[in-house]
Amino acid sequence: EVQLQASGGGLVQAGGSLRPSCAASGFTFDDYVIGWFRQAPGKEREGVSCISGSDDSTDYTNSVKGRFTISKDKAKNMVYLQMKDLKPEDTAVYYCAIQGDRKCNLQSALSAWGQGTQVTVSS
Repeated sequence: EVQLQASGGGLVQAGGSLRPSCAASGFTFDDYVIGWFRQAPGKEREGVSCISGSDDSTDYTNSVKGRFTISKDKAKNMVYLQMKDLKPEDTAVYYCAIQGDRKCNLQSALSAWGQGTQVTVSS
């Protein structure tokens, strides 16, 4: 079965860094776009970043551009989200997911996702 296990969140002060990871299994890793999305209480789900399976193209939501970097290790079926200069508004549960488009697109519907990891940024 498809599994997408996010881990590596935590509690940091504003300006700090975290690097959550996503362990993927049960599907052909290189054939799909994998993205990170987040959801905070009272807010809509938001696509944060994505990386394409074919050409490794990436995209980011405007609020994280210049601060977050998505990457993947194809040999390990792992996707990472390096988050720097974290802000309190980044606080959310972060999930990794398979996205529906063949090319990275933050507005794509999600095909599958797993357990998220909590990221909390204090002021």
